[in-house]
Amino acid sequence: MMEFLSAIQPWHWLIVGFLFLGLEALGTGGFLLGTALAGVLLAALLWLFPGLSWSWQLVWFGLSSLVFTVAYWKLFRRVNERSDNQQLNNRAVQLVGRVVEVSEPLTHGQGRVQIGDTLWKVKASETIEAGTQVVVVGADGMTLLVERHSQS
Repeated sequence: MMEFLSAIQPWHWLIVGFLFLGLEALGTGGFLLGTALAGVLLAALLWLFPGLSWSWQLVWFGLSSLVFTVAYWKLFRRVNERSDNQQLNNRAVQLVGRVVEVSEPLTHGQGRVQIGDTLWKVKASETIEAGTQVVVVGADGMTLLVERHSQS
């Protein structure tokens, strides 16, 4: 084992870096990016300083993995979470502007409304009778905010 560790070449670390990069591509969500970069960094360091002992290589690998991982989570994670369509996965917000008929009275402005195959919890500022059409004006979490539709 010690002979193998003493014979580590830069391309070994490059393979480690690409191996972790490949695992990251399988969907780990950024957890292995720092480790992959650390492998590439160690390949460069060992290429520049071929006499670097295996124990220092492991120390550099561990420290650089930690630094790159923390840097990713603190600095670059938000960049990956940006979306051109913030409402893409928010079903409640996607219903804003939709007109639906109240099948059960909204007592004290609260109740449920059937939209498609889903029964939604709704809030209104007033009591609304069954059969009245309401328009979805917003969402508070998964609760739809509704108002009487002006044409009803």
